[in-house]
Amino acid sequence: MQLSATPYEERLTTPRTWWLISFLVGVSFALILLPFGTLPLLGGLVGGTAAAAVVASAYGSPRIRVVGDSLIAGEAKIPVSALGDSEILGPEEARAWRTYKADTRAFLLLRAYIPTALRVEVTDPQDPTPYLYLSTREPERLAAAIEAARQTAA
Repeated sequence: MQLSATPYEERLTTPRTWWLISFLVGVSFALILLPFGTLPLLGGLVGGTAAAAVVASAYGSPRIRVVGDSLIAGEAKIPVSALGDSEILGPEEARAWRTYKADTRAFLLLRAYIPTALRVEVTDPQDPTPYLYLSTREPERLAAAIEAARQTAA
């Protein structure tokens, strides 16, 4: 497997405020269990915080990578030879492609807390997916990495 000229890897981590919200969920559980005593209160605080943190961490775990001649986005692995033009989407255009412009057949790796995205056409005639919508904090760098991998593979 040949590495791409411009390697790219990004993890779509959740914002820092979500960790504060996880703690507040734990506080809520602690307050619910307050009438039962100190030990249940502490259990609610620790257990509620841990459960909310696991959910936040799992939601922010997908990665986007360009490795060799493939684009790996979450669970999907697509050869760059099956990809067409890339379109960098600013916040307003990304919102439009997430809502009223969206095609139900498209592959969406969507995280609403990331305002920018990259839309990549799928040119493989055997694939019914018209395009990939990838939430990314660095759409220019991802587009460049896909193009570099496509040039290397050709």
